Amino acid sequence: MIAIFYLVLQILKLYSYVVIANVIVSWLVAFNILNTQNRFVYLVLDFTYRLTDPILNKIRRFLPNLGALDISPIILLLLIWFIEMCMKLYIAPMIF
Repeated sequence: MIAIFYLVLQILKLYSYVVIANVIVSWLVAFNILNTQNRFVYLVLDFTYRLTDPILNKIRRFLPNLGALDISPIILLLLIWFIEMCMKLYIAPMIF
């Protein structure tokens, strides 16, 4: 049970890194620092979009239209942080 607890924590942490990578790469593409014609850049961007867009699209449905400002990754990172804290505060004492 302890191994599953730590595995879920690590998956949440890894997913938060993917969200951050998605934001950074999309900014670099938007500012023409990276070119999506490069195969590696395209693969990284596609990989991060496929992992993050299903959840980010669900969050975007509830957010008001802020124009070009997209705060859905921030909301997702806060949600991941909240889940991690709840797991550490409420589930960890039951396991240990």
